[in-house]
Amino acid sequence: MSSNSLSEIHATVPTDKKGWRKVFAFIGPAYLVSVGYMDPGNWATDIAGGSQFGYKLIWVLLMSNLIAVLLQSLSARLGIVRGMDLAQASKNAYPRWANIPLYILAEIAIAACDLAEIVGMAIGLNLLFGLPLIWGICITALDTILLLFLLNKGIRIMEVFIVSLVFIIGFSFLIEMFIVAPVYGDVVKGFIPSRLNNDALYIAIGIIGATVMPHNLYLHSSLVQTRDFPKTFVGMKHAIRSNFIDTVIALNLAFFVNAAILVLAAAAFYANGYFQVAEIQDASRLLENLFGQAAPTFFAIALIASGQSSTITGTLAGQIVMEGHLNLRIRPWLRRLITRLLAIIPALLTILYFGDEALGSLLILSQVVLSLQLGFAVIPLIHFNSDKKRMQGFAIQPWVKFLAWASAAIIVYLNIQLVIEEISGWLGAAGNYKLLIYALVIPVVAGCVLLLGYVFVHPFLTAAEQKKHPLPHGQAEDFSVGAPITYQHIGIAIDFSGNDQQVIKNAIHQGGKSARYTIIHIVESAAARYLGKQVRDYETQLDRESLSKYQASLIGLGYEVDIQIGYGGVVSELLKIITAQDFDLLVMGAHGHRGIKDLLFGTTVDALRHRIKIPLLIIS
Repeated sequence: MSSNSLSEIHATVPTDKKGWRKVFAFIGPAYLVSVGYMDPGNWATDIAGGSQFGYKLIWVLLMSNLIAVLLQSLSARLGIVRGMDLAQASKNAYPRWANIPLYILAEIAIAACDLAEIVGMAIGLNLLFGLPLIWGICITALDTILLLFLLNKGIRIMEVFIVSLVFIIGFSFLIEMFIVAPVYGDVVKGFIPSRLNNDALYIAIGIIGATVMPHNLYLHSSLVQTRDFPKTFVGMKHAIRSNFIDTVIALNLAFFVNAAILVLAAAAFYANGYFQVAEIQDASRLLENLFGQAAPTFFAIALIASGQSSTITGTLAGQIVMEGHLNLRIRPWLRRLITRLLAIIPALLTILYFGDEALGSLLILSQVVLSLQLGFAVIPLIHFNSDKKRMQGFAIQPWVKFLAWASAAIIVYLNIQLVIEEISGWLGAAGNYKLLIYALVIPVVAGCVLLLGYVFVHPFLTAAEQKKHPLPHGQAEDFSVGAPITYQHIGIAIDFSGNDQQVIKNAIHQGGKSARYTIIHIVESAAARYLGKQVRDYETQLDRESLSKYQASLIGLGYEVDIQIGYGGVVSELLKIITAQDFDLLVMGAHGHRGIKDLLFGTTVDALRHRIKIPLLIIS
């Protein structure tokens, strides 16, 4: 199994072009990342900020965008130079006890992001087609099929699809600007920083969390590795420069979209006395009342495009985090389903218990959760890019390091201030439930603060990373041939699929006539599952006769052979027989189905190989 990040699309885009085509070959990863900067979660925070504070928070958007450009360029640099994504680098740098909570926090952030996507998609479908929100949320689970289709077509097709959706979003908001016609002099004044407190701070942190998204840092460090460029100093230098251009263009487009949403909210709602518009549905209805049907139509189209594009990249980020932190690689459809269920369940519960009107608050909360997780991704990223030994001459300059640490300090400071204010508010309103907050919330917060401190201090105090292999897996060991391996008892699992001859021939080649063999077959009929050894159906009798035929043929050739039949589930029955027989080696054929049949029937080999302690020889 390959250890490359997103191995199915790793180094699949050639860059051996000339002139502008060489630069164009690197264009794409940042656009996939940029959709996370204009997802429905951004819409909620931008609408809330614009309606409540007018243009006053545009400077927060600009600051967030500059921080995003800096951090995403560091993420790309890490992937290009070290050939590792951020999750793999974290696993390599920090001990296992720290990696587990880092993984959990990253998964929470991805679930929060996905929550914003499905809510936004559902709201868009509701605005455009009148589909009830609860049905729209359920329908979003089906986009798993779209993701698998795009992955199978290659990264370039996925990038074209995403860029097309980004174009739809940008075009829709360009039309919205002409319809709403804001006062641009007032917009310019919004770029002057102002003091943040109370509600403004909460919205500002939501904007930062919606703009500088932690899962995008994991994603970008992996996507840049889809380009097949020379791993030389010159090749990496060109790749870093080209990806920086890609990042600046893509994220400035995302800034335009976010600024357009905030300006739209300020011009349409704040200027007309609607100061508490936090619901996307309310924003659409007000747009229709103020500017006619065209405005909410383009609003809904952009919202659907935003949700669909963001959910695809969120899934890829989830795969990267799971594989990098845990070295656990599962099928993309299952990874997608897990991510989606983690987001769908809270969304459905919110609608069922609090009603449709609570979704806007849930969207903003999801973005605050993203912001709270940022420090756990940003701090390791800066450490890794500052490592002169590992970065092979591409460690960041002191002035870049200063800006990066200043950005991290701003993020962490604002988050700590928000947490203190929120807990103080909860304690003030808790009444008789204060004890629960002291017993549950405060210890979790204290644990997170201690972990964040450890993540920051650890690289300064230890040389742990230098002692480990600079890879997400082990390195080659000293090899010696030694004495030849001999097998005394070999199990041969057959399924009468037409591959039996090859399986048996390979088995006896391993042990020769000095070994003992047991031919195994599992009867899977419905009767066998219920009756076990008592079954006497036609299939079982036929299987017994076939096994006896193989046994007789091999005995006639001078081999010592037994037969064994199991009944019911293939994997569980094979495990029982393997345990009871004490085999030295198991030989079996690969399954004879692929694609959708894997989904329906499962794969015996994959399920079995992780649960046995003897060598397994697979014959295809």
